[in-house]
Amino acid sequence: MKVIPAMGHEHIVRSFDQELETINGSVLRMGGMAEAQLANAVDALSRRDPERANRVIASDARIDELEQSINETAVSLLARRQPMANDLRAIVAALKIASDIERIGDYAKNIAKRVQTLTQIPPVPPAHSVPHMANLAQVIIKEVLDAYVAQDAEKARRAWMRDAEVDEMYTSLFRELLTYMMEDPRAITPCTHLLFVAKNIERIGDHATNIAELIYYQVTGDRMEGGRPKGDDSSFQVVEQPDETKVEADESAVTEAGE
Repeated sequence: MKVIPAMGHEHIVRSFDQELETINGSVLRMGGMAEAQLANAVDALSRRDPERANRVIASDARIDELEQSINETAVSLLARRQPMANDLRAIVAALKIASDIERIGDYAKNIAKRVQTLTQIPPVPPAHSVPHMANLAQVIIKEVLDAYVAQDAEKARRAWMRDAEVDEMYTSLFRELLTYMMEDPRAITPCTHLLFVAKNIERIGDHATNIAELIYYQVTGDRMEGGRPKGDDSSFQVVEQPDETKVEADESAVTEAGE
């Protein structure tokens, strides 16, 4: 006698796997787009190229549209299949990862917006430090995407640990930019814009770290142990002014409110 329910079940499982694979593919495509957006925004900054910056700004809509598509597909899959355990974690992780990637795209767009202003004023030496920080953030994004493809919890943890390096570079650049502003009032405008750029990159690193945590949870069902690695102490930096007066550099003065 034919076991029709079993065949039907096999069809349902295969269909579910295909739909989940579609979501995962969209998440990876979205991640690649966000990584490219960051690279292009920083390249526009280095080359002082407002046209390239404009293309980055315009391309952000594609990332937003892809996130919306992922959300709709995932919600539909949850409603129709009612997955449990590993399958449920996979869909929820994809939803949250897409949200983090969308924010990375937004920060890349913010950097591109700063480029439009920075190309109209003389450059300052600290601008050369920004691409190094951005390159590290790109490496972390690539590592977490690789971990997502491989479903590798240990690889996700290693990427997670590297966020402290981005924070340390941000603190160093923060101090350098403040020093330039104190020594030369003409540097205040370009350095302020670069502070916002650096903060955007630091936040990109945080979102990449979020993705690493989500991958780890998806694979293991557990949350990462220990506190999130942080290397940013810019809130407590004290910088010497030329007249030897000490000024505490409060990072709260450099928030994303001005973006």
